[in-house]
Amino acid sequence: ETLQRIVSTLVNKNDEIHNFIDMLNHTISNVQANSSNAISELDEEFDGLYSVLHEMKGSMANTIQQEEARKIQALQDQLSQCSRALESSEELLELAVQSLDIKNPVELLEASRQIKDSVTVASAFRLSLKPKVSDSMTHMMVDFALEKRMLQAVKFLPVPKAPEIDVAACLVADNCITVSWRMPEEDSRIDHFVLEYRKTNFDGLPRLKGEQRWELVDYIKATQYTLSGLKFDTKYMNLRVQACNKAVAGEYSDPVTLETKAFVFSLDSTSSHLNLKVEDTYVEWDPTGGKGQEKIKGKENKNRSNTASPKRSTNSPRASARGGRDRFAGESYTVLGDTAVESGQHYWEVRAQKDCKSYSVGVTYRNLGKFDQLGKTNSSWCIHINNWLQTTFSAKHNNKAKTLDIPVPDRIGVYCDFDGGQLSFYNANSKALLHTFRTKFTQPLLPGFMIWCGGLTVSTGLQVPSAVKTLQKSENGLGGSTSSLNNVA
Repeated sequence: ETLQRIVSTLVNKNDEIHNFIDMLNHTISNVQANSSNAISELDEEFDGLYSVLHEMKGSMANTIQQEEARKIQALQDQLSQCSRALESSEELLELAVQSLDIKNPVELLEASRQIKDSVTVASAFRLSLKPKVSDSMTHMMVDFALEKRMLQAVKFLPVPKAPEIDVAACLVADNCITVSWRMPEEDSRIDHFVLEYRKTNFDGLPRLKGEQRWELVDYIKATQYTLSGLKFDTKYMNLRVQACNKAVAGEYSDPVTLETKAFVFSLDSTSSHLNLKVEDTYVEWDPTGGKGQEKIKGKENKNRSNTASPKRSTNSPRASARGGRDRFAGESYTVLGDTAVESGQHYWEVRAQKDCKSYSVGVTYRNLGKFDQLGKTNSSWCIHINNWLQTTFSAKHNNKAKTLDIPVPDRIGVYCDFDGGQLSFYNANSKALLHTFRTKFTQPLLPGFMIWCGGLTVSTGLQVPSAVKTLQKSENGLGGSTSSLNNVA
């Protein structure tokens, strides 16, 4: 047995050595291939440099030739002027010599006068006997001494250092995260940065297992980047950055974890009205759904006692937390969210289809009856839009309505401050305040939605927008206006 163990150990060791040899051979091949690639890239870089130098040489030589042509043309023009002046002067000299042989005094006097007048206007006396241009070309010389020293100092590109994320400068707001970082020392060779992020439910450093994969944003030129349009369906987000030069990427920065507060829920299809078709965060009026479901329900009622419907049986933590309830019925075309608001400040948005005839958006306690409608009980608050025949827009609570004389937005934002006893509705596009309820919430609140003829899309995992926070501070600072519909529950 001992010998077998020794032999088995030796066999395993031999396998390990064989595998290691294969790995070494593979590494040698990779080194050779990568070395060839590096040499090819080096050739390309030097060829590019040669090309630039050759282009510069041609351009500068062309400039010298143009300067040469300009100077020669100027000197040739001056030479032509001198030749014409000299020719004219020689003619005058010849005429003067001939005049000296005239014997008649009167004729001599006349000839002398003509010669005098001709000499006075002769071009020879107006010429500048100095070259217009210099023959020197020293101003067209170049000195590459500095460039030579620079080229001689060229080395292989160093690996960039890891950036440092400036947590104090990072901002989480308006469903966006702005990440800011800096280099530990200035590096002019940095070409771009790479940002990686992933969502997590754990604060602190990233964990090795059980995490989502990193999402990548490449080729960032600045030292700041904003991730926009996020849905914060987890509590935190891990972020890290690496710097890259033309050839190589450096190490990642130390990861940071930013808290992403948001309220996430889905629509509770198990308790929705039978005439509503519910899919996660979308609800649609279905006029045929009720009839089909009622037929099946009628058959089941004949043979069942108090056994719960299989559709409503679930082990979901959310389902068990909200407790069992009957489906909404009658004219209460309602569906609730599957997660309750029990504390804190939360925000979500709702978009209605253009052909929607009637819908309500609000919150309610769990005790909303199966035949109750949002806003018609003392434990529910909503705004209601009716597009049947003519458009009406109102805020409802405890079966009382207050008309809102403002345009109906295509997206409605809902802000709930549970601890502060405040429920506000906003134009989600402009963040203009539509209406505010003030009360004291004594029970957990469920998001509620009523829909007739049309569909609603709910957006959750949103943060309280900065504009809403500003409006809330302003409203609270001014004391705010209490709606006539508000009560202390």
